[in-house]
Amino acid sequence: MTTTPDTASPRSEASIEELEQEGDVAADFLEGLLDIADIDGDLALDVRNGRAYVSIEQEAGDRSGGLALLSEPTTVQALQELTRIAVQNQTGRFSRLILDIGGSRDTRQRELDALVDRAVARLEEGASQASLPPMSSYERKLIHDLVAERGLVSESYGEGADRHTVIRRA
Repeated sequence: MTTTPDTASPRSEASIEELEQEGDVAADFLEGLLDIADIDGDLALDVRNGRAYVSIEQEAGDRSGGLALLSEPTTVQALQELTRIAVQNQTGRFSRLILDIGGSRDTRQRELDALVDRAVARLEEGASQASLPPMSSYERKLIHDLVAERGLVSESYGEGADRHTVIRRA
């Protein structure tokens, strides 16, 4: 098992202009996918925390529900990876962009909050540590932030798809 922090970056920090370009390339790619799937959606682009954020929201008055089909967590993750590859192919740079579909990131944030709450309850019941399931580096970063807010410590263990977070008392 490997225990290393999730702070290593595969590239130096991108400039605001590069992140905006990533967002534009991602938006073009996603618009093409939405057109192919005949799904309506409004795209919003943002740059924050050193990442490009692309959100797809349901168009006002659209009741087709097509976007809801794409907002399932594993679908969002897969589309995010495809979009990152498309951006990298176009720009020649590794992308860490974040994709949100129909509020999927807010939904996942609430799920992660609940997961940390359950882990904290296990610690309060006497457990020496609480292991969480494997998740993406972005989600592990969110977990580390949530854990720190609660005055606890966390570390990531494992490799690749098995990388997970363990929470302990400080």
